[in-house]
Amino acid sequence: MAPQVDALYFFLVALTAFFTLLISGLVVYFAIKYRRRSKDEAGVPIHGNLRLEITWTVIPLIIVLFIFGWSAKLFFTMARPPADTLDVYVVGKQWMWKFQHPDGHAEVNELHVPVGTSVKLTMTSQDVIHDVYIPDFRVKADVLPGRYTHMWFKATKPGRYRLFCAEYCGTNHSGMVGWVVVQERAEYQKWLAGGAGTGTMAQTGEKLFKDLSCITCHREDTTGRGPTLIGLYGKAVTLDDGNSVEADEAYLRESIVNPRAKMVSGFQPIMPTFQGLVSEEGLLQLIEYIKSLRTAPSNATGAPAAPAAAPATPEKK
Repeated sequence: MAPQVDALYFFLVALTAFFTLLISGLVVYFAIKYRRRSKDEAGVPIHGNLRLEITWTVIPLIIVLFIFGWSAKLFFTMARPPADTLDVYVVGKQWMWKFQHPDGHAEVNELHVPVGTSVKLTMTSQDVIHDVYIPDFRVKADVLPGRYTHMWFKATKPGRYRLFCAEYCGTNHSGMVGWVVVQERAEYQKWLAGGAGTGTMAQTGEKLFKDLSCITCHREDTTGRGPTLIGLYGKAVTLDDGNSVEADEAYLRESIVNPRAKMVSGFQPIMPTFQGLVSEEGLLQLIEYIKSLRTAPSNATGAPAAPAAAPATPEKK
C-alpha cells in the first residue's frame, strides 16, 4: 500500500503548497499594487464578476472531486482484501500482541509472513482499545474488544518492520511494540517446519468444541437441538424475526458469547452463553473450526468429523 498512500499524500502536500504560495503571493502583489498612495485616495467600488466567481468555484470543485475519487479508490482497495490471502488472527492485550496462524503456530510480539503474499489480519482485543500500526506498510486499524476488525497488506521486500500500538491503552502503551518479519518463501517454509506442531487452529477448535459439549446440540444432521454447522460459514442465516445475516466471524463470535442476540429461525433459545468461559484465542479457534466444516463426513457419534490438517503453506484454501 505504501506507494499508493505516498502518492496521494505527496499530491495533497504539493497541492497545498501550490495554493499556499499562489494565495500568499497574490495577497502581497495586490497589497502593493493597490495600496493607498495618498490620504484622500479612495477605492473604486466593485460589484462582482460572474465569470471570475464561477471560475474560482468550479476549479476547486473539480480538484476536490478528483481528490475524493482518488482517495475513495484507495480506501476501498485497503478495505477489501483479495480473495486469496494468508489469514492470521490477532489478539491485543495489555501490553502485547498475540498472533495465531491457522496451521497452529502462535507468536507473541512477532509476526512471520512470506514475501509477496497478501496477509489478512482478523483482530480483536482482550481488554481495551488497541491499534495495529505498521508504518512501513502504511496500514493501520483499531483493535476493539468484543468485535473483529480486519486489515491486510502485501510485503514486497524481506526484512524486519516495526509494529506499534497507535491507541493509548495504559501505562505501558509505549512498550506495546512488535515486529513483522518478512521472509523469502523458502525461509518461511523452513520457519513453519520448525514449529512445535501442536495441531492446527481448526483441530484445537474441534477439541474445544467437544470439551464444551457443543456436539450434543450442533450435530451434522438436523436432529440436534441447535442448527448444523456444516457449510455454515459465509452463508445467509434466516433469523426468527424474518431478517437474515451473513455467518461471518462477527456473527459466529456473537452467537457463542451472546446466543440470544440473533436467534436462528426454527430453534429455541436454549444455548447458554460462553461469555467469560472461552478466551479470545479460544473463540478464534472455534471460529476457525466452524470455517473448516465444509462437507465433512459424519463419524460414529454423529458429530462433525475432524477436519484434515491444513498443509503448511501460505496460501489459503
